[in-house]
Amino acid sequence: MIFQKIKNFLESKLENFDASNFVENASRPIRLAIGVSGGGWRAALVSAGQLAAFDDRTRGDSGLAGILQSATYLSGLSGGNWLTGTLAMNNFTSIQQILDEGEIWNLESSALNPQWDLNYTAEYYKTIRQDLDDKKKAGFPVTTSDTWGRVTSYTAFAKMKDHGVSMCFSDLQNFDVFKNHEMPMPFSLIINREPNSFIVGKNATVLEVNPFEFGSWDPSLRQFTPIKYLGTELDDGVDNGTCVAGFDNAGYLMGTSSSLYNLYHDFLDNLNLTAIPESVRETAKSLFKYAYDKETQYAFLEPNPFYNSHLGYAEDIVKNETLFMADGGEDGESIPFHPLIQPSRGVDVVFGLDNGQDRPEGWPNGTTLINTFERQFSKQGTGKFPYVPDQQTLLNLNMTAKPAFFGCDAKNLTSISEKGHDVPLVIYLANRPFSFWSNTTVMKLNFQEWEKRGMIQNGYETATRLNGTLDSDWPTCVACAIIRREQERQGIEQSDQCKECFEEYCWNGEINHNSIAGVNFTDIGLTSGPNDSGNRKVIEPSNQIY
Repeated sequence: MIFQKIKNFLESKLENFDASNFVENASRPIRLAIGVSGGGWRAALVSAGQLAAFDDRTRGDSGLAGILQSATYLSGLSGGNWLTGTLAMNNFTSIQQILDEGEIWNLESSALNPQWDLNYTAEYYKTIRQDLDDKKKAGFPVTTSDTWGRVTSYTAFAKMKDHGVSMCFSDLQNFDVFKNHEMPMPFSLIINREPNSFIVGKNATVLEVNPFEFGSWDPSLRQFTPIKYLGTELDDGVDNGTCVAGFDNAGYLMGTSSSLYNLYHDFLDNLNLTAIPESVRETAKSLFKYAYDKETQYAFLEPNPFYNSHLGYAEDIVKNETLFMADGGEDGESIPFHPLIQPSRGVDVVFGLDNGQDRPEGWPNGTTLINTFERQFSKQGTGKFPYVPDQQTLLNLNMTAKPAFFGCDAKNLTSISEKGHDVPLVIYLANRPFSFWSNTTVMKLNFQEWEKRGMIQNGYETATRLNGTLDSDWPTCVACAIIRREQERQGIEQSDQCKECFEEYCWNGEINHNSIAGVNFTDIGLTSGPNDSGNRKVIEPSNQIY
């Protein structure tokens, strides 16, 4: 299924290229992966537009349709994992279907006061409280990530009768769409933090959630456990004779990956609590506070599945009966590259969707690329990532305003990996304005319908280079990137068509520290144009996805 989609995409984009022969006779399977950054609903919605451009179920011709169906892996963290989790757990629904039906992602009312209806809100909190009480009565501690997970589930799993209270991440194993390889393998990322602390180190252990396992590639832990039996008491991987199932609730794991919000004093103080009727305000607060004894217990897993493990060196993990966790992007790697760059997964090209908020104006500056690159040289480094420049160079060379390729020539990567071509090529797409100001704050949780659609549309335009109007050859250039690693493995020279593409989009190693006057996005995709040509607020897009 996947390889047929890859062949179809390549065949439609490349001149004088036998896609079937190339894919079928590849030295190893050609693998694509997509990483969706954190950043609250800003990241979820803008990335939704980017994935819609990659999805062959989206109406219209984006030029990139089929990339999503060609992808082997799809990772998300924090707000990005609201997107990936929503798609995966709703039978791999499409953004087009979400927009057409209107049930999932109804963001017009606050998550704390759904539907602006007093009676509904009171019943909503009562139901969530009952869900949490049920977990506590079963003998498990309830964290505020459980609360946040249930709140998130009401939005992400709106079509489900119980809003996902019984939906487990491991249930994906039984989905036909998953078993038939009609969707990518989804990952959600969570970060380990120091016990009884808010501290997350730059080299904190990265925890991976997938439909089969929960664990980490990092040397500090270096092991996985079957996710279906998460909640089972283990001692160095051995159970006590009793197994637990159903602990891997999808909403809980999505909530934990986005548990930056569970810095509760900030969360409750900054959200618009005045929008909640006074009669239910205390109930809302209690839901976020009753589950923990200390503020630092906002996200944790107990029992710790890695207790007394002899495999990892991190004693704060293996010698603690509680596994303390935090938002997946709190280590500074807001694009979840980590599971996608492990050599054993054999990924050729990674699409990195950066909808983070690094700059004061609310736009990304590529810091996540730099942090991922540097981490591979630390004692936690197990992945392989190509060279990237510093933030000033990324800005000056317009690589946060238009797509950029990193790792275009495997011969220049042999200091990272002996073969070079084992390092994936990275296609970087950063949030920027076209038809909508998509730099909303991470604390914005409700969107009017026109705002939601505007965010998604702008994401679609960043992925398609403004519907192909800025570069009609952009889809061809993506195809060239997809085949590059296999060409290098076989010693095949690039076509002139692909050489032109790489000249346009590849970082050539240049460093540029010139000072420019702030960020000013221009019509043609640059950051350093004159004021009268930049920051367009309204355009008439040629291809709307709704």
